Amino acid sequence: MRVSSLIDILIIGGGPIGLACGIAAKKAGLSYLILEKGCLVNSLYNYPLGMTFFSTAEKLEIGGLPFVSINPKPKRAEALEYYRRVSLTYDLDIHLFEEVKNIADEKEHFTVKTSKGEYHGKNVVIATGFYDEPMLLDIPGENLDKVFHYYREPHYFANQNVVVVGASNSSVDAALETYRKGANVTMVVRGQEIGQRVKYWVRPDIMNRISEGSIQIYFSSNLTEIRENEVDIQTPEGQITIPNDFVLALTGYRPNFSFLKKIGIKNSDKISKTPVYDPVTMETNVEGIYLAGVVCGGLNTHSWFIENSRIHADQIIQAIINKLNK
Repeated sequence: MRVSSLIDILIIGGGPIGLACGIAAKKAGLSYLILEKGCLVNSLYNYPLGMTFFSTAEKLEIGGLPFVSINPKPKRAEALEYYRRVSLTYDLDIHLFEEVKNIADEKEHFTVKTSKGEYHGKNVVIATGFYDEPMLLDIPGENLDKVFHYYREPHYFANQNVVVVGASNSSVDAALETYRKGANVTMVVRGQEIGQRVKYWVRPDIMNRISEGSIQIYFSSNLTEIRENEVDIQTPEGQITIPNDFVLALTGYRPNFSFLKKIGIKNSDKISKTPVYDPVTMETNVEGIYLAGVVCGGLNTHSWFIENSRIHADQIIQAIINKLNK
């Protein structure tokens, strides 16, 4: 079992923003440790294999290291290699495949218990993102093996009857890619149109496939039940039943709210579940615990991205330095 001496900053999450916090701490001469429950930049690793980022490469950079891509928008594989090189260049102190189980406030410091050890830190930074917990449909049959809340690549669904739930970037990408592998694709969308946030170079593609009838879509509709060989859809014209082999329920993801509540972080808004934090220092209502990255947005997961939250690292480290200098 690993047991540490007192560390200046314990960083929970080894994604791009967690890495940025580690870099900022190292540059400031503070001791730190990054704890990641999966592989390096685990959330990015679990993105669809062929995913293209909305942001340009320079907006994904951290630590002042250039991100060089041969594409106008970098792909998942390029980002994985970039962040791996970042961690090596800065020789970051990071423990992979070590899940944080609890954070206890000991008044003078925090005790962080993980799946492999126990660590003591003066400050804690939560940079856990939001990709670990899917938004469930809460309908009968959602627990069947044919239902997927994460999508990796299209070949598995070739020549099958596939229902894609949602109209976000992930839903649209999955619908187009599985269609092009021969799947019979039906989209079920709660709203009245394809999402406005869908990548501008992809939106015309999905609209054209819908217009020509290559992909069937039901707007203002909801999936109501999933069975082994069919699904029920509530549409404006009434309920229909269609044959089905697989359901891709890509309805979005959310931060681990139960974990945030467990360690004492309050919400500033009951609807969005936005956690309480100071936008200047990023410190939460629990003194010494800071938030960084997408986790700051609560259910508004489209509020924060790598490109606009990488500054959180410098804000947090400056706030901690200011405390030390008092």
